[in-house]
Amino acid sequence: MSAPIHTRLSTLAAAGALVALTANLPAAAEEPLTRIGPVGPNEPILASVGAKRVIAFYVPDNGRCGLQAVVWDGSADPSGEPRAAERIRVSLKPLQTIHIDGDKNQSLNLRCGDKASTLAVVDSSEQVAFGAGE
Repeated sequence: MSAPIHTRLSTLAAAGALVALTANLPAAAEEPLTRIGPVGPNEPILASVGAKRVIAFYVPDNGRCGLQAVVWDGSADPSGEPRAAERIRVSLKPLQTIHIDGDKNQSLNLRCGDKASTLAVVDSSEQVAFGAGE
């Protein structure tokens, strides 16, 4: 096959692959990607809490979840200025939950799994009350 024809076919194949890959992406910015887990180490949680967006992951930390998260305002900025983001770092014991508050009294609850093997978003109604002495 000559070089010009091979180049055109390669370009056509790349364009087809791009179309196939983007066909499953959200159609608009109003439809952010969501992944609430459970996820393993170094895998991302992608979630919303009110108008805020959250990306979180953890690394194993001596039997704990070494959680890192970034939170920012996901609403559109009419001025085009970049949105400020906040970074959160905390070490969670297995089955411990951190609450990231959004607007309108909403909260995103991230829980370290049993034996610190996973991280997941949990519903606040699933929270278990522990005794005051624990």
